[in-house]
Amino acid sequence: MPTVGKFTHALVCRVPASLQNQPTVDGTSLDSDRARQQQDALVKALRDLGVDVLELPPDEASPASVFTDHCAVAVNGIALMCRPGRGTRQADVDSVRAVLKKEIGLTVLDLDSDKIWLNASDVLFTGKEFFVGISKQTNTEGALAVAGTWPEYPCSPVKVEGKKNLKDLVSCAGYDVLSVGASLEAQNIMKRIERDATFRYQTLSLPEDRAANCLYVNGTLIHLDETEAPDSAKIFQERVDYPKRNICVSEFRKQGFGLSSLCLMVRKSKNIRKL
Repeated sequence: MPTVGKFTHALVCRVPASLQNQPTVDGTSLDSDRARQQQDALVKALRDLGVDVLELPPDEASPASVFTDHCAVAVNGIALMCRPGRGTRQADVDSVRAVLKKEIGLTVLDLDSDKIWLNASDVLFTGKEFFVGISKQTNTEGALAVAGTWPEYPCSPVKVEGKKNLKDLVSCAGYDVLSVGASLEAQNIMKRIERDATFRYQTLSLPEDRAANCLYVNGTLIHLDETEAPDSAKIFQERVDYPKRNICVSEFRKQGFGLSSLCLMVRKSKNIRKL
């Protein structure tokens, strides 16, 4: 059984200029140059941790293409291609599929019905089991698709209210550690996870929901900088005793998506499972 947070590759898509023209959740303008600087910092952090970062060119026709994590779930040498935006981002999915199959050598599977909605940012894999958020972008059929692709792992659906994805509110912050925001919405989701979980996890509760979306990569926790989540940064400093890296992703959060959305993390297995 793989250890959570062990990755060999990451797939990112460079920031298109057209991202600057997209509406933001807070009504402020988006600075595409600053977004590129923030993406560069994330790429450097991943490479410093031994991750081979593969970069797709900017796609001006699809500003949302920068959110590569939405496009696929990759576990144990298999990539399940998703349908983010309920099928409106097929070009993004096709680009990611080509890299996963040709460059990394994963076994690639597609959803077998256009009635299945699945955004990979709703899929939380702890290394031991799956939790799939039933949200605005993922339906019950999507959760069943995840369960059917990896029958060796328990898979539990978790209702997510509002417009957010599951990993915006709960994510893996370490081995058997789940980070969760302090809002009522996030805490209710955590209660559902604890109720349905096959295994037990430590919980890292954070004052700011946005800080719960972090990345645990090869033994190091990548989390929001104190300029973006000052109260949570103190919690990370006090309670996390393994290596940490802080990152700014403020320009991308204006689109409503967090840190983990910016990179599709992959662990290339030595023995790729063929179906």
